[in-house]
Amino acid sequence: MAKKTTSSSSKGKRKIHKVMEEHKEGTLRSGSGKKVQSRKQAVAIALSEARKSGAKIPKKKTKS
Repeated sequence: MAKKTTSSSSKGKRKIHKVMEEHKEGTLRSGSGKKVQSRKQAVAIALSEARKSGAKIPKKKTKS
């Protein structure tokens, strides 16, 4: 039987879910050590951490 590997997308989803749970509980902290207040900042941290862990998450599209 073939060994089941974890895809990068599921790895990213797990990481994002974990960070958003921390935000919900109020335990998420930014790089400077301060508590994260805004949901947008929590999403940015989640995506950044997921990218660092190797998940293939596309970069933010910019308006031109």
